[in-house]
Amino acid sequence: MLPGLRWLFRTARFLAAGAGRGLRVPLGPRGFRQGMAVQERSPCQAEPEELSGEATGGGEDSPPGGSPSWPQLSASSTPKPKVKEKRKRTTGREIEEETVIKKKKKNQPNYFISIPVTNPKITGGVQALQDTIIQKDHRLSNAMIRYGSFHVTLLVMHLSSEGAIDKAVGAFLESKDLIEELLQGKPLDLTFQGTDHFRNQVGFVKLTESNHTATLLKIADIVKKVFQENGIFTGDDRAFKPHMTFMKLSKSPKLRKQGVKRIDPTLFEDFKSHYFGDETLNRLDLCSMLKKKQPNGYYHCESSIRISEKRGAEPDDAELLSLSKRLVENAVLKAVQQYLEETQNKNRQNDLGRPVKTEEATIGNSKESEHDNRK
Repeated sequence: MLPGLRWLFRTARFLAAGAGRGLRVPLGPRGFRQGMAVQERSPCQAEPEELSGEATGGGEDSPPGGSPSWPQLSASSTPKPKVKEKRKRTTGREIEEETVIKKKKKNQPNYFISIPVTNPKITGGVQALQDTIIQKDHRLSNAMIRYGSFHVTLLVMHLSSEGAIDKAVGAFLESKDLIEELLQGKPLDLTFQGTDHFRNQVGFVKLTESNHTATLLKIADIVKKVFQENGIFTGDDRAFKPHMTFMKLSKSPKLRKQGVKRIDPTLFEDFKSHYFGDETLNRLDLCSMLKKKQPNGYYHCESSIRISEKRGAEPDDAELLSLSKRLVENAVLKAVQQYLEETQNKNRQNDLGRPVKTEEATIGNSKESEHDNRK
């Protein structure tokens, strides 16, 4: 074979191999040798199936005419790894979420106004309710409100310092006179009957709706207004629904890991209409959610208000009738006692032999005295 034909044959073979690998080969004997050298030292020895359609010709990035080109490893042709960019977005989102959580925790309520529930009939009924639930699902024992902590929450707030606590105590005591003015010395009895739940996360005993619960709502409004006037944060503006909590899943985060994500209302179906008893409002407490509880199980109290009965209140008809009877009885007893004393004195005088002045003699003597005085 002639040298020229031999060169053309080898060049054709090399061009065919180079086109399959995306190589640009210079023409001519000298370029042929340079191309062979480049091929030997090129690190881009990728197999055809590893190259994209654009690199093998016919793509948008191919040179005009579909001529083969060197595989480009620059940033423009190689897909950028999105891992770092994704991490940046995720990290930014996490930082934002952490900031929101910190703000919520910063303003999260840590104090509350409590009405303690101490009637043994009520507390005993709630313990029976809790025992029934635990017998059906022992895992829920850690979600139960302990004995001594039963209460009705009237208002929640966030107190960030000792100064804020002192201000809250002052506002709390300030509301005492307003509450007693509202009650007018009459007792406020709260009736606990039936059970319900909040979003299957909190189980509670209900208060029956009556005039007394309406009065309780007014007391909550009074306290809230006094606190807000003193610049104290009092939680959200959701409607106040008085209740007594007996269990909540948030008390034990481990329950979620154990597969308990909601409260099954059928666990306390038997107590849906159960009457637990009545509690008379006689005390309000400003309590801490975080400080150590008292030995009896009740919350740490910063201050308490004793609600006085019959203080400055006008007597009703029954009280007026009872008062009138007592006054009449006292008057009769006093008259009888005076009569007995006079009778005893007369008997003593008769026993001593002294003359007893009759009514006629007394009248006659008085007339003689008047006649002498006129003279």
